[in-house]
Order: sequence, then structure tokens, then C-alpha cells
Amino acid sequence: MMGSILRSTLDRIYLVSGWLAGAFLVAIFLLMMVMSLGREVGLNVPAGDDFVAWCMAASAFLGLAHTFKSGEMIRVGLLIDRFSGRSRRVFEIASLIIGLGFVGFFAWHAVQMTWMSYRFNDMAQGVLAVPLWIPQLGYAGGLVILMIAFVDEFVHVVMGGEPRYEKPPPQTAEEAVERAVQSGV
Repeated sequence: MMGSILRSTLDRIYLVSGWLAGAFLVAIFLLMMVMSLGREVGLNVPAGDDFVAWCMAASAFLGLAHTFKSGEMIRVGLLIDRFSGRSRRVFEIASLIIGLGFVGFFAWHAVQMTWMSYRFNDMAQGVLAVPLWIPQLGYAGGLVILMIAFVDEFVHVVMGGEPRYEKPPPQTAEEAVERAVQSGV
């Protein structure tokens, strides 16, 4: 019971994070359109480039956990696929530990940077004085959610489960082509 509540909560966090990434992508589009069309009619969007850059960072980092859990993140599959059985499992766990170390390091420092920006009331140096901790939340939050996803997968794999982020190999050539089309490759 508790495990299913935790599982659905974590999956919901990853999904909402992906939705937020998509929302920031839409915001980028809308801002770019307003800025482009605004030039034609003499409308200026103050700090528009800054807002687009912050939306881009938020979109990229908030989308990481959902991408990882969906099996779409680039990983060491070419190397891991060469192993089977126990050696593959050991290599998979070692890869998760290394990934968790890197993601944890970056998440820790991103949260520290965001906290320091808040604490020192650091402001953007652009046209509009925006507290920097606000746009930094997308960056730090995305990395923290990715770290949670790595811990989630690490615990699952160590407890004997198969990695949920790994898609099974395509069974037919048509399935391989369909996956490539869906991923945009």
C-alpha cells in the first residue's frame, strides 16, 4: 500500500516536471513570437531575451527526470548491452552510482547557488531587476527531481528489479523505425 502510494507520487512528480518543461517551451515560443511581431509594430518586451533564456534553462532541466524515466536519455547502453547476467547487473548498478554521484553533486551546488541568490537578494543585471533565485528555481528544481529519479532507480535495481528506464530492444525493423520517428532522430 505505502509502496504504491510512493510509486504513484514519484511518477506524478516526474510527469509534472515534464509538463512544466513543456510549458516553459511554450513560453519560449510565445515570448519569441511576441518579440518578433512586436518589432513590426514598435512593441518592446523589456528583458525578453532574459526571460527566454531563463525559460530555456527551466525547460531543459525540468525535463531531465521525465526523459530519464521514459528511457529517452542518452546513456551507456552501447557498453552495457555488451554484458549479460550478473556482470550486466553490476555494471548497471555501477553506472547508476556514478550517475547519482554526478547528479547529486550538481543538484547540491545548484540548490546552494539558488539559496545564496535568495539570501543575498541577488538581482538580474538586465533591463528588469528580477531576483535571480526565481529563474534559478527551474535549474535547481530540475536537478533535484533528476537526483530523486536516480535514487528511485538505484533502489529499484539494487532490490532486484529491472531498470525501468531501459526500453526493451525492438523486435522488428518496423518497430526500430517507429521508435526513431517518435524520438525525432
